[in-house]
Amino acid sequence: MKDEKSKERLRLVRLLRQLLKNDGLISDVETAHGRDLVHQAVSLGLAVQQDGRLSASAEAMSYLRRAVAEREEEGFAAQHGEIEQVGLVVEGTRQTVRRNLAESPLGTVARLKDRDGSAFLPSAAVEAGERLLADFTRGQLQPKITASWEPRLSSRADGGRGGQADVAGSAIDARRRFGAAVEAMGPELSGVAVDVCCFSKGLELVERERQWPARSAKLMLRTALLALGRHYDPPRPDPRRRSHSWGADDYRPIL
Repeated sequence: MKDEKSKERLRLVRLLRQLLKNDGLISDVETAHGRDLVHQAVSLGLAVQQDGRLSASAEAMSYLRRAVAEREEEGFAAQHGEIEQVGLVVEGTRQTVRRNLAESPLGTVARLKDRDGSAFLPSAAVEAGERLLADFTRGQLQPKITASWEPRLSSRADGGRGGQADVAGSAIDARRRFGAAVEAMGPELSGVAVDVCCFSKGLELVERERQWPARSAKLMLRTALLALGRHYDPPRPDPRRRSHSWGADDYRPIL
């Protein structure tokens, strides 16, 4: 299965490299690379069909850079990382992915234990941090993140360069989910979650920047991610709970 995915990614890389050099007729590209691969590239937002021609999208170059970097780092991570299989919800579908626990501060905190030997971060909290990072990355927020956590696109003309037309619909949806997640945590907690999960800042750095006491950042992070986990997966109300009315000793309900 892993070999098949690697071959499929390599075929996609070859297609994108060709399109970046020169776009071509859709029929010619499908003949050379296969119709399924062309449809996959379009569905991923890496290629654009227009007037019978296929061309690379703005995200194609970023995809190629990531593909090259992942190929170079894959061997190193397998030797020096702590790899585990985890299940994450990606765009509404639960998928199994490989995660290197040693590659991010969140992974470091996820390995911490409480005094009783249980995990310092529940699995739901770790998954919430991963989902926050996924939307942060998919929303292309890192280069232009602002204090409001919202892209300022409304002031630009529709279809203008750098405006709404330049941002894929999936990226806009990811930004909205990210903004809702930050709002759910609140201003007191969202900062540490974004710093650690999205900007990969270590706990000691967060404490220095925010002038917090030592070993306080991990407690704030756990509180933030637990709140975020409830946002992503709200607890179901207990049907056995009933509302109660309170009154004075001589209170009588009005029929």
